[in-house]
Amino acid sequence: MTDKIIVLVTCGSRKEARRIAQALVEARLAACVNVAQAPVESIYRWNTKVETAREFLLIVKSSRKRFTALETEVRRLHSYDVPEIIALPIQQGSRPYLAWIRDSVRKPNR
Repeated sequence: MTDKIIVLVTCGSRKEARRIAQALVEARLAACVNVAQAPVESIYRWNTKVETAREFLLIVKSSRKRFTALETEVRRLHSYDVPEIIALPIQQGSRPYLAWIRDSVRKPNR
């Protein structure tokens, strides 16, 4: 198993999704963020009611070491009270791609 992760985040608008994606990559919290251009339909329970919403999905490539900072940044930028921030392990992947993720989220030397 690697220390690399995929983080799923849903956003209420394409504009918000792009803003969060840009901030995560600029801060080296993500190597790459895919912004799904077609909205997803989410059906969920909120405050005892079943709700339906159109949301935009972010697929974030990062590392376990950067997850806490990534989560903090998403929470800071997100409009939801309880944003979806779910990390999934990358079990295997191409070595060059995994190395690229590692290098991209590495904190720069000061």
